Amino acid sequence: MTYDILIDGKSHRLELNQAEGGWHCRLDGEEVHVDAILARPNVISLIIDGVAYEVKRELTPTDTHIWVKSARFAAEVRDPRSLRSRRGKGTGTEGPQKLVAPMPGKIVRVLAKEKDQVEAGQGLIVIEAMKMQNELKSPKKGTVSQILTKEGATVTAGEVLAIVE
Repeated sequence: MTYDILIDGKSHRLELNQAEGGWHCRLDGEEVHVDAILARPNVISLIIDGVAYEVKRELTPTDTHIWVKSARFAAEVRDPRSLRSRRGKGTGTEGPQKLVAPMPGKIVRVLAKEKDQVEAGQGLIVIEAMKMQNELKSPKKGTVSQILTKEGATVTAGEVLAIVE
């Protein structure tokens, strides 16, 4: 199977073929020795060329991110054989967009106010989870119509924190 992968805007070609006892993997034409196991939903344990990694997938209404240690990367995977991948992808930014908590945590800072004009990707809220602070960004360019949380509030995963129109 061949996939086109976009990591933080940089394109890569990944070729995966299941082989006896593991996977045969080529990244951008170079052989990579990989052993992988799904540790739990949205978490994969990898050994790449003898080095262990835990990779976590974070899904938001508009984006997919992966975490490797404390680094967060925007990620998109496309199967070039898929008709859906060959069609123009909709922006998904029509109408009001909700900014949801990707994990349970505590709101550390609210960076925008209601009626503020914001750009796509601009930080709106900072949430702390497991002693790490994560900046949650606007899903689109527009106006903040509602801020549904406040600094110091405890939130659950999936809770709507703000709405951008």
